[in-house]
Amino acid sequence: MKAIFITGTDTGVGKSVVAGLLARYARERGWGVITQKWIQTGSRNFSQDIRLHLKIMQRSKADINDYLDSVCPYTFKAPLSPHKASQLENKRINPERIKESFRLLSRAFDLVIVEGIGGALVPYNTRNLVIDIARDLNLAVLLVAQNKLGAINHTFLTIEALGARKLEILGIVFNNAPKQDRIILQDNPRIIQQLTRQKIFGVLPWRRDYSTLYKNFMPIGRKILRQLKNG
Repeated sequence: MKAIFITGTDTGVGKSVVAGLLARYARERGWGVITQKWIQTGSRNFSQDIRLHLKIMQRSKADINDYLDSVCPYTFKAPLSPHKASQLENKRINPERIKESFRLLSRAFDLVIVEGIGGALVPYNTRNLVIDIARDLNLAVLLVAQNKLGAINHTFLTIEALGARKLEILGIVFNNAPKQDRIILQDNPRIIQQLTRQKIFGVLPWRRDYSTLYKNFMPIGRKILRQLKNG
């Protein structure tokens, strides 16, 4: 079994898209793969991010019908940080339930792709962070950074936070933000790699069409799977 925890430099940087693209790439190469979202806020009944993963993978909810309780253990209606969304519904997020759901999937699939929530340091109660569950499970991290002005600082801070928790960083995928200066888009990955020595898997262009974006992602997916196999 292999597993990846996908986190981001902020919320809305493209974690769900990268998770879906990577899952599709692995599946098309014969891997038994499933995605997981430990905590989803701003959704009713079923995780909107899992739904997006399936759409990109060209699969349906029926394809994972036997694992619905495990792919997203916690869903909350309010679009807030999980610590607050769970408080509003008077529900406690139990990390052991999350870990057991992950272990169940890991026994059934070759690759489990876990999408985090928000940026790297998001609390699920008043004492603990979601990333700490990933650390307890010894998951390697794929970092998604939105490529824009300010990405250097956001990415450096995230790398330092992950390093402080002794998490292995597989590498970084950059998602180009729209309407950015070309100099910024080209320089961000270069200077971040130079100063952090982290592996840069690639840069995704700004695309609304997932089929076209998948073609751009394929060389990135190949590098990620190779890194997983070697690891």
